[in-house]
Amino acid sequence: MEPMMRGLAGFLLCSLLLLVPHPTGVAAQDTQPDPKMPCANWMGGAPGYPGHNGVPGRDGKDGRDGLKGDKGDEGPAGPKGEPGPVGSRGFPGPPGSPGTPGIPGQKGRDAFVHRSAFSVGLTERSPAPNVPIRFSKIFYNEQGHYDPSTGKFLCSVPGTYYFAYHLTVYLSDVKVSLYRKDKAVIFTYDQFQNNNVDQASGSVLLHLSSGDEVWLQVYGNGDKNGVYADNLNDSTFMGFLLYPDPENY
Repeated sequence: MEPMMRGLAGFLLCSLLLLVPHPTGVAAQDTQPDPKMPCANWMGGAPGYPGHNGVPGRDGKDGRDGLKGDKGDEGPAGPKGEPGPVGSRGFPGPPGSPGTPGIPGQKGRDAFVHRSAFSVGLTERSPAPNVPIRFSKIFYNEQGHYDPSTGKFLCSVPGTYYFAYHLTVYLSDVKVSLYRKDKAVIFTYDQFQNNNVDQASGSVLLHLSSGDEVWLQVYGNGDKNGVYADNLNDSTFMGFLLYPDPENY
């Protein structure tokens, strides 16, 4: 009870001192309260206003690098970019390995299916005029298209043919003609020289149809039939197919 009364008395005393007028000047400085007095310990002035913000301090030094963090997740794929410009042409690559053989094709047609040829020689001297000369010495007649009994070649394969004859001339002049279907196509004349063996020849290309006949005969009245043949001299007649008509391939 006594301490409470003592504190209350001190509070009243300090209040009276604040109400008493204070002299100015140096005397005011001489009458400052003693901090050791009881009211100096708990009685202060009114709180002042907050001061203005101070100037920001300077940046501190960079800190040390932190530890390396874990690898982050892969981000989503970006949009497809525009195609780049076409590059220059590169060098040729090395040759590739051979491919596998293809399937065999179908068998083609024989290019020599159509054959027709003959080569014959004379065995008789001075053949009769105006009839086919019968060449009975057979050198080649595999297809049988030449008939030695008539002296005529019979066309069995329509197409283009080559015919030729080489005759020995002896004892008289020679004038012969090559016929096709009863019509003379070419003529050959050779004048005999006394005591001299001569030669007469001719050749021609003809297109024949199936059934056409070709032969050689002495032309005229019989005074120009000096066609000759013996063991040392031959008179020959020949013909062969060059190529058949397209529809016969």
